[in-house]
Amino acid sequence: MSGEKKEKPRPPQEDGVVLTPEQLKRQRARSIAIASVLGFLALLFYVVTIVKLGPNVLNRPL
Repeated sequence: MSGEKKEKPRPPQEDGVVLTPEQLKRQRARSIAIASVLGFLALLFYVVTIVKLGPNVLNRPL
């Protein structure tokens, strides 16, 4: 037994789905839109939380 590994035969590779340049452009635009909406919601939740806590949250004893 030498230190070489025997490779298993691989099935032929399939190309899968190949998108056109227009489809790639639309997919990127959708991804950017989703990321923007998620970022906006995170910011909105943060701001609403700060507003609900009120300005006295900073005047607490440490």
